[in-house]
Amino acid sequence: MAKILDGRVVRDKFAADLKRKIAKLDQKPTLAIVQIGNLAQSSAYIRQKKLFGEKIGAKVTHLKFSATIAQSKLIKVIEKLNKDRRIDGIIIQLPIPRHLNKSEIIETILPEKDVDGLHSKNVKKLWTGEDDGLIGATPRGILNLIKYYRIPIRGKRAVVVGRSALVGRPTAALLLKEGATITTAHRQTKDLAAQTRQADLLVVAAGVPNLIGSRHVKKGQVIVDVGINLIAGRPSSKKNKKITKLQEEISAPKMVGDVDFKNVSKIVKAISPVPGGVGPMTVAALFQNLVETNMRKIEKGNKRIKRNR
Repeated sequence: MAKILDGRVVRDKFAADLKRKIAKLDQKPTLAIVQIGNLAQSSAYIRQKKLFGEKIGAKVTHLKFSATIAQSKLIKVIEKLNKDRRIDGIIIQLPIPRHLNKSEIIETILPEKDVDGLHSKNVKKLWTGEDDGLIGATPRGILNLIKYYRIPIRGKRAVVVGRSALVGRPTAALLLKEGATITTAHRQTKDLAAQTRQADLLVVAAGVPNLIGSRHVKKGQVIVDVGINLIAGRPSSKKNKKITKLQEEISAPKMVGDVDFKNVSKIVKAISPVPGGVGPMTVAALFQNLVETNMRKIEKGNKRIKRNR
């Protein structure tokens, strides 16, 4: 059986470290979360962020707007947050309604407050290997998980399945920066299994339930499963095998990853579970970014004071 890369254990370690850092700060870091609409999944993610922020001593400001908000009004909200020195980080809770221009909204956020790492300036810094940009929370969480378990990266072959701007591409860039040899694949890749079997480190972020099965992997591999997919759950088994249509309809959804954990975990060296793997790491990495923006702001302010003396 593979070693389990437990993100909850690592998250708690990072939480303790962040709490110690925040306790030493004169000004507590503040995160502004902008939510448009009322998607249940988005609200659940925001609750997680609020709870984590409260646990480590950070402040979280939640701004919620109607799903019909105009682009111009939302831009003004972000510009106001940009100017507010009390706000250290700003995130737009995705997804957002289709009538809004996501790129324009993200580009409105000041790069130094973009704790989701989505602004073009932060993306460019990641790809060019600069160290002063902000890295996306999920890619950073993936790297934190890998490093915590002391999984070698430098000189290893890494395959990233997924090419999204939010996870796949920045994760590939981050692993490349760490010295891995990178292959980026996706659902349309010809003979995907031939590509994934070459990997020493396989990161899967395609958003397809159980895309990676036993034929895609080999012994000795490390698998990081980023997928979060909700599928229909099975009604509880009873002596009476008759299952009504109503029971099927109300059966609770089950969360699964992009990897067939049951079968793949019998083959590979290590694997992250879903849930409990990358998910907890993403929240921790978001607040890592927040604390760093706060500390950079303080450092910048101290330098300004020294110059004016």
